[in-house]
Amino acid sequence: MKNRIVIAILGLVLISCDNRKTAQENIALTPESNTLTLTESQISMAGLTFGKAEQKKLSKRLTLNGKIDVPPQNLISVSMPLGGFLKSTHLLPGMHVKKGELLATLEDQQYIQLQQDYLIARSRMTFLDAELKRQKELNQSKSSSDKVLQQTELDHSSAKVSLNALAEKLRLLNILPETLNEENLSSSIYLYSSINGFVSKVNVNIGKYVNPTDVLFELINPEDIHLNLKVFEKDIEHLAIGQNVLAYTNNQSNKKYPCKIILISQNLNSDRSAEVHCHFDDYHKSLFPGMYMNAEVDILNQNVTAVPEKAIVTYEGKAFVFVVKAKGLYELLEIKQGVAEGGYIAIEGLGNSDLNNLNLVMDGAYSLLMQLKNKPEEE
Repeated sequence: MKNRIVIAILGLVLISCDNRKTAQENIALTPESNTLTLTESQISMAGLTFGKAEQKKLSKRLTLNGKIDVPPQNLISVSMPLGGFLKSTHLLPGMHVKKGELLATLEDQQYIQLQQDYLIARSRMTFLDAELKRQKELNQSKSSSDKVLQQTELDHSSAKVSLNALAEKLRLLNILPETLNEENLSSSIYLYSSINGFVSKVNVNIGKYVNPTDVLFELINPEDIHLNLKVFEKDIEHLAIGQNVLAYTNNQSNKKYPCKIILISQNLNSDRSAEVHCHFDDYHKSLFPGMYMNAEVDILNQNVTAVPEKAIVTYEGKAFVFVVKAKGLYELLEIKQGVAEGGYIAIEGLGNSDLNNLNLVMDGAYSLLMQLKNKPEEE
């Protein structure tokens, strides 16, 4: 009885071994060449489809970062050429101002002195005009010497220079010398905005004395505010003036601000990057100078060798395609992935000419990879 049981068990073991041997014969592996052989029924069950790589025009989306910048000509520092005490101002950082709007009032006794000096010089100039005219008439009748006429002309010329210099100083203080007279002298002067923009800095307070070199306020003209992007050396060749850029902040990545590239720096920084300046199509008031932003640039279309995404499999951080070597025989070939767009990925491997001529597995590649890597255990 025991002999019969032993014989039955041995029979079952032999049948099991025969089945495993048959399975191994159906999937023949050659590990050193990464090849796999399937029967027609296995090919059908895996749902494999085949085809060749195609030449397609794909565009790459380059992601950059940078910050909003203000060109020097659009950043206005407001100061007082002669200094003085700040009498009044209503400005706060972030306030919008119009061209010609009053920014501040300053006062100082030197303003009165300057106006006084101008009025005295203007009165003396009136006298010297009349004196020069009189001396010319006397000289013509030889009633006055040439020396006296020359001295009068010198005094007239010197007084004219002094009068013009004082007039220019008054204009620096926004005082029109033509309207100045003995009745409208003032100890106060007024500062007005020269642009339409907004206030970025307020550096003074009421009652503070400011020197001629002190900056009272900083104004920004938003008409030419631009985006300064950082682009590394390897990507510079893909950019060109006039390309469209979509910028967005970290907080609102779904809100895009269209821009255009207006300038590409010709110098590389120490980290092998260059500056690319972009102009906003429509500058929004919520964007401030110094704000960090991200940007996306669609690189110009390029002709590449591409395959559908399903044709590429990844394993241990590398990318592969399956090449049809013969009927039922497939080889795993490592490739490099390039630009991806519209369900296609550019590939590089054996060279474009070879890849174009290879018959590849277009669908079902992952099924082949699983069978290739999950090898049957040895007996």
